[in-house]
Amino acid sequence: MEFLVNLKFEEYLENLSIEEDPIVLEMEKYAEKKDFPIIGREGGRLLYLLTKLKNPRLVVEIGSGFGYSAYWFAKGLKKGKVVLTDYQEKNINLAKEFFTKAKLLDKAEFRIGDAIEIGQEYKNIDILFLDLEKAKYMEAIKTLEKNLSPDGMVIADNVLFQGKVLFEPENKKAKILNQFNKYMFENYFSVILPIRDGILVAVKKS
Repeated sequence: MEFLVNLKFEEYLENLSIEEDPIVLEMEKYAEKKDFPIIGREGGRLLYLLTKLKNPRLVVEIGSGFGYSAYWFAKGLKKGKVVLTDYQEKNINLAKEFFTKAKLLDKAEFRIGDAIEIGQEYKNIDILFLDLEKAKYMEAIKTLEKNLSPDGMVIADNVLFQGKVLFEPENKKAKILNQFNKYMFENYFSVILPIRDGILVAVKKS
């Protein structure tokens, strides 16, 4: 991955983000060992903060992996739930194990299958989190935006795609992500934060 932030700043931020939650540390260790892409600790802290501020009743993740991002959502929830989706049963089963250890099962729903199809089953989504195959971002938002609550929030990871949206715009996935980013800025009030691989946060225009 090309670093979008100076490595010294990355190191500085990591040193500030001291983490004592053993589940977070275990998940990060697993991700590093398996070379499994996750939103990272700074991204996770952002999800937790946005969850605390918004107090959502329903968070739907479109692409959950083994549950790292969902865990940060669940930690921040008061009475709501987060729906995890992944097409691989082994990932969902591992997520269940982590949530069981953390005693957060009551805040989660685990689904196996096509994430976009599953997402259509949920209405009044307060936070829609996109972290699926990058080529499907446009399909995901156009299919699921009608299911957002009136003040629903969209969060999408990897929207800068290792810098390829700027430096390799003809790359197939980069081209789709550029279309997605343009769509989100034209139709939502959006911002892209240069955390790791770029995190987009958006709400419907009032």
